[in-house]
Amino acid sequence: MKYKRVILKLSGEALAGEKKFGIQPPVVESIAQQIKKVHEAGLEVAIVVGGGNLWRGLAGAAKGMDRTSADYMGMLATIMNALALQDALEQLKVFTRVQTAIEMREVAEPYIRRRAVRHLEKGRVVIFGGGTGNPYFSTDTTAALRAAEIEADVILMAKKGTDGVYDSDPNRFPDAKKFDNISYIDILNLGLHVMDSTATSLCMDNHIPLVVFNIDDHENIYRVAIGENIGTTVN
Repeated sequence: MKYKRVILKLSGEALAGEKKFGIQPPVVESIAQQIKKVHEAGLEVAIVVGGGNLWRGLAGAAKGMDRTSADYMGMLATIMNALALQDALEQLKVFTRVQTAIEMREVAEPYIRRRAVRHLEKGRVVIFGGGTGNPYFSTDTTAALRAAEIEADVILMAKKGTDGVYDSDPNRFPDAKKFDNISYIDILNLGLHVMDSTATSLCMDNHIPLVVFNIDDHENIYRVAIGENIGTTVN
């Protein structure tokens, strides 16, 4: 097996399916089934989930809301998604723990690095909710930070509507070139918006590889986790 411990970065939109808003239980169940396959293949699986299907902090700030308040609302949205994913996994008999950067002990554990690692070693799936717990940081940065902390082998970044990294938007430019491999420094120099610059720099500085792949086909989760060459590898 190519990887032992992986972080799967899911956008909130991945849980919304074609409706693009809210949480769609059939979609969440389908994703959970693929995560179960990855888990049963013997990999240690941690997940960072976004909240864009419920709330976007930047959108709220753009409409005049205080950025800090808007970002905290976004963190709460990620926790809602984490609980939905936990429920779907546990219905499939996959032992799962949600850890949140914002403490809410009635619904989830607080994030403690050593405890998260221990859960993974015991074969539990760990879902990180609440972002980093700080405003002005994206869930991309959360994925990079948690990957460094738990010493994950790779970040698997699921994207809707694209199957990798291109030199321009393939939806707007039919001649856009797809990269099979690209370095973090090239992503920064070319201004490619794979993940925000903070997350990109964090991955680069800590030598964490990233695989960007298409989530529209949920089976790609399993394929990329077991090391198939799909999407774009960034290192």
